Amino acid sequence: MSRGHYYVGLDIGSAEIRAVIAQEISFEEPLRVVGVGTTPSFGMRRGVVVDTDSVAKACNSALEQAERMAGHPADNVAVSVSGAEIACQNALGVIAVGRADGEVSEDDIARVLEEVQARLTMPLNREIIHVIPKDYRLDDQKNIKDPLGMHGVRLEMNALVISSSTSHLKNISRSLEQAGTSVESFVVEPIASAEAVLSTKQKELGTVLINIGGSTTSMVVFEDGDLLHLSVLPVGSGHITNDLAIGLRTSIEVAEAVKLQYGSATPDEIGKKEDVDLSIFDSQEDALVSRRHIAEIIEARFEEIMHFINSELKNIGREELLPGGAVLSGGGALLPGAVDLTKRVLRLPVQIGYPKPLGGILDQVDTPQFATAVGLLLLAQANQSHKHSFAPGKMLGIVPAGIHDMMNSIRRWSKQFLP
Repeated sequence: MSRGHYYVGLDIGSAEIRAVIAQEISFEEPLRVVGVGTTPSFGMRRGVVVDTDSVAKACNSALEQAERMAGHPADNVAVSVSGAEIACQNALGVIAVGRADGEVSEDDIARVLEEVQARLTMPLNREIIHVIPKDYRLDDQKNIKDPLGMHGVRLEMNALVISSSTSHLKNISRSLEQAGTSVESFVVEPIASAEAVLSTKQKELGTVLINIGGSTTSMVVFEDGDLLHLSVLPVGSGHITNDLAIGLRTSIEVAEAVKLQYGSATPDEIGKKEDVDLSIFDSQEDALVSRRHIAEIIEARFEEIMHFINSELKNIGREELLPGGAVLSGGGALLPGAVDLTKRVLRLPVQIGYPKPLGGILDQVDTPQFATAVGLLLLAQANQSHKHSFAPGKMLGIVPAGIHDMMNSIRRWSKQFLP
């Protein structure tokens, strides 16, 4: 990487769009954040583009803010992908080792990767975003993390394949083109968040990262260093706001302000006589509402979200069985009482996840809301160079310049998810 190389991360959420530009001084030093832009999101619903023009304008606004602050154009951005239609599935590839002496070469690993994708029966309306190697098997030896240089006859790869709707990816690309930039990589939102928030030890112990966004909540489970499971649920903190608007018989704007200023997910800790005057948020409002009632509304929806998460953990046999516990990120993680309620429902240790420290204007991104954007930067730095570009349908989004380049890319990506 050349000195002064820039990376751009764009987190396209349903509530807000966040753009971050970072400069790489050297690979040994933390990235230096030089530009940040945030704008309300328009044209997105439950993580999916429903109006490309509105998304383009919102992305352009966020990117322009970051560009003005950084003094550098936001070209070729790494973009988060979310939405309830994100799907993951396990896949297996099997090949015969090519060399006569049985030594596993880079070409063998490339071929078994191709075999994984060839075996998949992917519908025409879906496209692969990531193929993440989990482990390998060489003859009778299992759970191999890197078989390169080992000897055997039969090589197998277990991989996790993550896909999304082809139309969704094309709509994001079109929106970015209208905004004057292009997509260099697609990264599924919870994978980016996990890269920014989780440590290697947490991934090894077994941890679930829960990213609570505006209209979706995504989760990703790691165990023994492997990415075990990923899911995106069509419910988020925006649904709490909607519940408050209905329960308090007020506008969405007032409900959101009440949630941010007086919200809590633990009503038992609030006095029964505490009231909130809605007129301080809107002069046309004159009602006094019980703060405890507000908390009860919030608790009901937040508890529902966590029950959905627990059901996902139960489906993969990890209910109450993750020593690393749960880590909350996203804007919903900052809701007072969120940690205690999550502990009660999941019966796991719980903490709020903050992005790994970077340089530059760190105070601008040192919040759970920026976990995805920071993760996009970290993954871009680890896996990209000027000679590589990203496109859906390739190994982890990487378009290799050749077999050697592809193998280096595979091994770099594998190290992000394996111990």
